[in-house]
Amino acid sequence: MGKRNLQTADGNLLMAVSAVALVALLTAMGTAYICGFVLDSFENSNAMVMLLTDAGVKSDDKNLEQNLSAATVALKTCRDLGWALGVGCLGVAGAILIRFSRPKAS
Repeated sequence: MGKRNLQTADGNLLMAVSAVALVALLTAMGTAYICGFVLDSFENSNAMVMLLTDAGVKSDDKNLEQNLSAATVALKTCRDLGWALGVGCLGVAGAILIRFSRPKAS
């Protein structure tokens, strides 16, 4: 009975690590896509005038103004994704530590 519980615990741990690895992969790909969008937004500019105001960036080019606003939101999303991934990795690390700190059943 003890050996069966150990195999179940190892299977659950493997599933948790696999799930976090999948989430990490998706988060990394999403972050790369968002960063590419931000870089593209800053790269091509035909604007002649840009004003920084309390309400945000104002420009004579409406497309650039919208891209800069979207880039700001995208950078905040990348920050949030990073925090979420970090918390998930800490949870898995805690589960691994708890698993290995328990005495093994014989």
